[in-house]
Amino acid sequence: MAEEKHYMTLEGKEKLEKEVEYLKTERRKEVVERIKVARDFGDLSENSEYDSAKEEQAFVEGRIIQLEKMIRNAEIIEDDGTNSNIVTLGKNVKFKELPDGDEESYQIVGRAEADPIEGKISNDSPMAQSLLGKTIGDKVSVQTPGGDMEVEILEVN
Repeated sequence: MAEEKHYMTLEGKEKLEKEVEYLKTERRKEVVERIKVARDFGDLSENSEYDSAKEEQAFVEGRIIQLEKMIRNAEIIEDDGTNSNIVTLGKNVKFKELPDGDEESYQIVGRAEADPIEGKISNDSPMAQSLLGKTIGDKVSVQTPGGDMEVEILEVN
């Protein structure tokens, strides 16, 4: 069975690699130290500090595995320079909501680096799905949990 590709920018992949490095070199040591300290508290069967540290260790190890898999299956998003007016993965899209004209701008990225607060939305999101393949000037209907909204694409870069 082929593993799922994780679409991301080169910047996004580097960010994941830095997180893995931090987890392996610093976080692991901190958790191991917490486990050692907790062992000194006595009976492990009733030691909530030990249980908490072991749970944290499991989380850290799970996160390392998850990130390494994402990095291994990374598909780097690159702009080939063609059709610069078409919304594609990796591009920034500026649009306005119709009819009131509120403008928003997002970069469409893979789900691994999606962060709406930073202006990055997943290519799997309803917004991105509605915008992908469209061009400047297109009016697009987007299904949202709050109901449908219509937007007009203003810029693509």
